[in-house]
Amino acid sequence: MKKKLLVPVLLSSALLAGSIPANVFAQPVNSSAVSNVQASKKSDEKANVPLFVKERSSAKFSSSSPSNAIKYLKKNQDKTGIKNPDKDLKVNSVQKDELGMTHIRFNQAVNGVTVEGAGVIIHYNEKNEVVSVNGRVNQAIAEDAVDTSVSLSNDAAIKEALSAVNAPKELTYNPTSELVVYPFEEENHTAYKVNVNFMGDEPGNWFVFVDANSGEVIDKYNGLMHADENKTQKGFGKGVHGDHRELHITRVKEPKSGTKFALADYSHENIGGIFTYDAKNDGNSGNDTLYVGNSAAFIRDYDRAAVDAHYNSEKVYDYFLNEHGRNSLDGEGMAINSYVHYGSNYNNAFWNGRFMTYGDGDGEFFIPLSAGLDVAAHEMTHGVISHTANLAYRNQSGALNESFADVFGVLVDDEDWEMGEDIMAPAAKADGVTRLRSLSDPNSVVVSNEQRAAYGSGVYPDHMDEYYDMPLNVDNGGVHVNSSITNHAAYLIGQELGREKLGKIYYRALTVYLTSNSNFSDARQAIVQSAIDLYGEGSGEEAAVHAGFDAVGIY
Repeated sequence: MKKKLLVPVLLSSALLAGSIPANVFAQPVNSSAVSNVQASKKSDEKANVPLFVKERSSAKFSSSSPSNAIKYLKKNQDKTGIKNPDKDLKVNSVQKDELGMTHIRFNQAVNGVTVEGAGVIIHYNEKNEVVSVNGRVNQAIAEDAVDTSVSLSNDAAIKEALSAVNAPKELTYNPTSELVVYPFEEENHTAYKVNVNFMGDEPGNWFVFVDANSGEVIDKYNGLMHADENKTQKGFGKGVHGDHRELHITRVKEPKSGTKFALADYSHENIGGIFTYDAKNDGNSGNDTLYVGNSAAFIRDYDRAAVDAHYNSEKVYDYFLNEHGRNSLDGEGMAINSYVHYGSNYNNAFWNGRFMTYGDGDGEFFIPLSAGLDVAAHEMTHGVISHTANLAYRNQSGALNESFADVFGVLVDDEDWEMGEDIMAPAAKADGVTRLRSLSDPNSVVVSNEQRAAYGSGVYPDHMDEYYDMPLNVDNGGVHVNSSITNHAAYLIGQELGREKLGKIYYRALTVYLTSNSNFSDARQAIVQSAIDLYGEGSGEEAAVHAGFDAVGIY
């Protein structure tokens, strides 16, 4: 009897430590949990409260200024839930976009000290009218007493940070520091956020959080790792499917073996670089190295996963830059890092908050997952989401996280509206498993295991009538399964408007309006408003968005 093959894991945004047991999904690592960590305080729901207010009768001011934004917030505390905005908010930035709208970002603060990761955005139209407010507010901090006194000097904090990252004597510039309230591991720390930058054999752009009283290093991360003296040249390679790939590579010199060629791309301006690393299938991250070959031709069988990862990373970078003016995943030129040959027969790919990682597959369900351009776009979009809406990876907000990653996956890989069709192994295809998800026909794909099928029809839903009401311990409340409902709405909108307009509307919703805990209804509101911003109220584009969400039962 023919064995039935079911895909054991779906594309995820991060890795579950250790081996993957049956029916367990990899869990995401929020970028702020890796860098600007924002742990929930004792799981209090008030620790990260999403906010979205759309004004029906816009509040008009003489100018689109921060002071007028504060006046608006003070007058509308009942709408926003923000108490004492003049005391608890500090201006972060003022940005005017191509539509003539002004967006004023405020950081939340306690006693004048910025709370890492918390803040709101006030949106003015071109007539100086406040038309909407969104963001996330840590009400637990606002209500609890936070001691922002310090006993450690700024100089002592910098000294501790230098030691923590083994900084050399010669620095690129003098270290900088800022006092912040840093929520981490269920405690609110008053800390110095110290930035240390240096070049050399192991260059670094470190951010170190030093407790402002005990002097203990709470957390640290490296935001940059490349050397400016490297020069990029053209190389080529063969991908997993045998495609000829032109690559940007770098000539490097190794002390014992002479000249080599690395999958390191420095050809793009104002970005830290695009790099591909070899995880060597050994389970030891300490052995991971930059992917290096003996020549500019990467044509060995072992090279193929790395060739596709490197090539696809550049394609996704180019899409976000050319279509949306976004410079890398954080919008500020962060280096793009990919790791291939992860684990042994590893059936997954993930974004862990800093970089992409690809398994080689087991040859039965998957081939090397870097073969899929849509897979690369999906994982890298998780990085964009982490630096914008930061959608919490559970229940409907988590389903939106997966859905936006899928939508941009099929926008970058625009041959069809399917996810993962290029990474399925021959045995899976022979058994009818030809893709992971379908935006055009979600019901045509079977969910990947019986446990999840127990909560619904057994196929991916395309309407809220088929919504899987799943507990958090199963697929984080249905983040992969229920994402297909909003995926199908995007497909319907795209069919009406085309991929370019769909991308522009969804990108604006993601980067301007959505917040960490947005649900499906919030997403409809954000996407409708984005269509109105771009194409006008009463436009065909707005009507298409309404129709798309109506068709899937999101009202």
